[in-house]
Amino acid sequence: MLLRDKLLARLADMGAAPDYQRLAADVLGIRNAPPELARRLVTQALVVEDRRAAWARVGERICRDAPATPGVYVLKDDDDRPIYVGKAVNLRRRLRAHFAGRRWRALTAEMTRVADAEWIEVGSELEALLREASLIHELTPTVNVQVGAPELGTREVPRSIVRDVLVVVPSAEPESVELVGACVDGRWMIQRTRRSGADLAVHTQRVMRFFRSVLPRRGQPSPPLAPIVFSWLARQGSGATRLDPRDLRHARDLRIRLAALLRDDSLFHERLDQRAGTEP
Repeated sequence: MLLRDKLLARLADMGAAPDYQRLAADVLGIRNAPPELARRLVTQALVVEDRRAAWARVGERICRDAPATPGVYVLKDDDDRPIYVGKAVNLRRRLRAHFAGRRWRALTAEMTRVADAEWIEVGSELEALLREASLIHELTPTVNVQVGAPELGTREVPRSIVRDVLVVVPSAEPESVELVGACVDGRWMIQRTRRSGADLAVHTQRVMRFFRSVLPRRGQPSPPLAPIVFSWLARQGSGATRLDPRDLRHARDLRIRLAALLRDDSLFHERLDQRAGTEP
C-alpha cells in the first residue's frame, strides 16, 4: 500500500478527531513530534504523495505516446516552460527511466513539475548531439547545466579534420538523408533531402550558399556548434560519408556527387569517402 493510501485509511478510521502524533509515529516513522508539528508533517506528506501520484500519471501518458526510436526530447511544466532537454537512442525507454518510481525521492523540485514532453526523432547520433545542444541554447531549460558553445580547444580533434565539411547521415525518415554542414568558423546546418534526388536541385543550392556565406559580425541565431561535428568525425563518425566543399565549384557539382551517393545501396553500411584523391 502506498504511503498516501495508508495515511488516508488511518485518517478515515480515526474519524473527526485524528491523532496526528500516532499517524506521524506509525506511518511516517517520526516519534515524539508535538501535536501541531505532527499535523503539519502528515498534511505535507499527503501533499507530496498527491504530487507523486500526479507525476506518475503524467509519466504514464508521456511514455505511452513516446516512440521507441532515437531522438531529442524536451520536458515541460504546466505553463509550457522547458525544464529539461535530453537525447536518447530509445525515447520511450529513456522517458520511462525518468518516471521510474524509484527516482521520485531523488528528483529535484523542478523535475517533479514535469507535465508534458515533446520530441524530435533523429536518424543518427550526430543529429541528436547537434539538436540537443541547439535546443539547450535556445530554450535555456532550468535543469540543464548551462554552458557556453563548444570549443575545439577543449576537444582532442586532429587538425586535419577541422575543415569545412558536408556529412551525410541517416534520417529518421526512411527515404531521406540528413546533410550536416560544418564550417571552421563554427557555423553548422542540417538539411533533410530525399534519397530519390527529387529535392537536390533546391537543396544543393541551399547548401552551397551556406558554405559561401560568412559568419555574422554580431553573433548568429544559433550557437556555433561545428566543433561537435568535428569531434564526432574524429571518434564515432570516423567512417562517415562526407564531402569536401573545396572540391565543389558549383551547386551542380554537389548535385552530381550526392545523386551518385544516394543511389548507392551500401550508403551507411560501409565507408564512402568522397574527399579529393580517394575512391569511394
